[in-house]
Amino acid sequence: MTETPEPAGSADGRPRRLIVLRHAKSAWPEGVADQDRPLGPRGLRDAPAAGSLLAESGAPPDLALCSPARRARRTWELAAAELDGPVPTRHDPRLYGADAPELLDVLHGVPDEVATLLLVGHNPGLEDLVLLLAGRAVGDALDRVRAKFPTSAIAVLTWSGTWPGLRPGKALLTDLAIPRGTRDSS
Repeated sequence: MTETPEPAGSADGRPRRLIVLRHAKSAWPEGVADQDRPLGPRGLRDAPAAGSLLAESGAPPDLALCSPARRARRTWELAAAELDGPVPTRHDPRLYGADAPELLDVLHGVPDEVATLLLVGHNPGLEDLVLLLAGRAVGDALDRVRAKFPTSAIAVLTWSGTWPGLRPGKALLTDLAIPRGTRDSS
């Protein structure tokens, strides 16, 4: 991931960073409920690669909010294992199947002491959330999200303000990374 530029200053608060991580590629075993689907072989490779990118960014999250779905939980477990230390994690049932406005409601409840939040969940909600929040982007990141927000994708948004004050179009999309583990980059 690239170095994150500082967000534009604002009178309503300090710099914030939202890291959005879509769960890694899952398997589709017959007879398994959607919420219980495991990661597939590619997901098992890509999730640690996502964690490596997060570790390289040099600014671990203060809190991770993760969908309770098995594939999201396992993605975060494998990614978190690549970080230097533990990150407080909450498994929030509101993230499973949430659309962008529902995800924004969750973000509005994030404690003020959290400067960097990691959100682990599902599409189409995550992609729509990134597009909802990003009023502008560094480089072609916004166009790339519009084209596809694939499994294991990581989007980083920044703004100055509070979590309850986060509004559509007010964040800067600073980075979009699509980690791929060894051998399979499809």
